[in-house]
Amino acid sequence: MRPARTLAAALAEGPVILDGGLSNQLESQGCDLSDELWSARLLADDPRQIQAAHAAYARAGAQVLTTAGYQATFEGFARRGLSHGEAAQLLARSVELARGVEELVGPGDSGGVGESGGVGRGRGEGGGPPSPELWVAASVGPYGAFLADGSEYRGRYGLSVRELERFHRPRIETLVAAEPDVLALETVPDADEAEALLRVVEGCGVPVWLSYSIEGGRTRAGQDLASAFALVTGLDQVIAVGVNCCTPADADRAVPLAASVTGKPVVVYPNSGERWDAEGRRWAGGATFDAGRVGEWVAAGARLVGGCCRVGPAEIAQLAARVRGRAA
Repeated sequence: MRPARTLAAALAEGPVILDGGLSNQLESQGCDLSDELWSARLLADDPRQIQAAHAAYARAGAQVLTTAGYQATFEGFARRGLSHGEAAQLLARSVELARGVEELVGPGDSGGVGESGGVGRGRGEGGGPPSPELWVAASVGPYGAFLADGSEYRGRYGLSVRELERFHRPRIETLVAAEPDVLALETVPDADEAEALLRVVEGCGVPVWLSYSIEGGRTRAGQDLASAFALVTGLDQVIAVGVNCCTPADADRAVPLAASVTGKPVVVYPNSGERWDAEGRRWAGGATFDAGRVGEWVAAGARLVGGCCRVGPAEIAQLAARVRGRAA
């Protein structure tokens, strides 16, 4: 069931809670994500695990569920021997799985996700009732995610804006047909790729948010962040702009900048603070994600707040409690 309000209308009334990292929740359920397709593999092999992960975040208080489409592309599925039609079905399934969570998580249900990934009853990680409204955000990851070599942390793929348009268009058209509430153009490392994505979604009939992956005050590709944010100025289809898959400290600095440059609601969902070693394919360092930061983010203009890699249901529950004025 689709929410009664649009996400844009909800943002006009106050902050909305995003989910956390899908991959880390799937791993906590025992899923092997070592494949190049990452979480997208489970769309074909074990979709129930994806839905269980979505349910865990809904129970923790997330109001927006981001689909398992980040690394799902026609090209990536083709490398696994899937036809165009089969790949399209899996992309549509990513939206259907998130949409179906409302049927699993009823009012007052604080059930958890069992060790096997099954949707259970009883005390969940969040300890509170799920949101009465759940919006589905269809994840549109960057070109670098398809390469599966850490390129989304670098950008500058050597492709033109037009070539990037050709890559993204079929997937976005397929996701639009699946009727998500919003398209999440996320973890974008390069302003050129943002330009391509914004061209593709123009007039598609679905609102979008644009979220850059950054380091310091610049995009991962090294471009001025203010100029990158300015690409959405005057685009009513873009209901939020901001950052994700960055350190919490970088998010602190980016939120007021995005708000001042664009005048739009800001989306912010940083990583835990640990850093991804693409060569070693592992996380390193300590976690610095603190739900207490959300007050400053909201005061600076953030309206979509959540977490990315290594931020799980427990942290989202703390974030939701802070936003809703309860003790964390």
